[in-house]
Amino acid sequence: MTNEAGIDWTEAFANAEFIPNGMEYPARWKKRAAEFRNTADNAQLDIAYGDHPREKLDLFLPAGPVRGLVVIVHGGYWLRFDKSDWSHLAQGAMEHGWAVCLPSYILAPEAEIPEITRQIGSAITEAAQRIEGPIYLSGHSAGGQLVTRMMCEDSPLEERVSARIERVVSISGLHDLRPLKLSQMNSQLGLTDETAAAESAVLCTPGVGPELVCWVGNDERPEFLRQSALLAERWRTAGINTRLHVEAGRHHFDVIDDLTDPESMLVKTLVGERP
Repeated sequence: MTNEAGIDWTEAFANAEFIPNGMEYPARWKKRAAEFRNTADNAQLDIAYGDHPREKLDLFLPAGPVRGLVVIVHGGYWLRFDKSDWSHLAQGAMEHGWAVCLPSYILAPEAEIPEITRQIGSAITEAAQRIEGPIYLSGHSAGGQLVTRMMCEDSPLEERVSARIERVVSISGLHDLRPLKLSQMNSQLGLTDETAAAESAVLCTPGVGPELVCWVGNDERPEFLRQSALLAERWRTAGINTRLHVEAGRHHFDVIDDLTDPESMLVKTLVGERP
């Protein structure tokens, strides 16, 4: 859908069409995730945090003492995927001694984005009741929107949970939802002027607390680069400790790969071992 400025917002948010062999990535993720689950000795799968069949989370525990909790929220434009497509992304943080939670959530159009935001708050709360210590949040694409919403003044998290969050890493996050109203996806997302504004972190007042890292691939679509830079700028001027990192040679689908590598800069940034 093209607006008066000549921008095709459906194309602006398209990824697979602009990535070589882009359509092969979902099957690849699913295969790696299944292989990881089959070798994870300390996995607690399908923990309910609500009544809906999709309101479940997986918790992967390290072999030794647990240092704290990492939560990784999947993307897919709030329309696709679940926790089982991303299990392997727990590996890097786990090998540093962190328990890793991956939640599913009810997808649109069954749930609208404000409801999904509340679900992620409930999932984090459930995981936090099971794992003591500091909390680090990360999410990819739509998941990046969901974890940054946890930092806002109107976060669904209670103070006892939000006070434990030390860092949020939004990977290729969507932080300005207003253009999505002009994309074909909105026939399923159902965004209105009000909900698009309320769920856009760039328009929300950030709460005082954790550091934010906006992480994005250098080879991503321009809109994703814009959105990460915009949030980093807005929240930095609001007094939040915020950084923008543009990862060379990465696009929207492979920018998350380094979460599997305990020695990667992404993992060390997420778990607080890199300033």
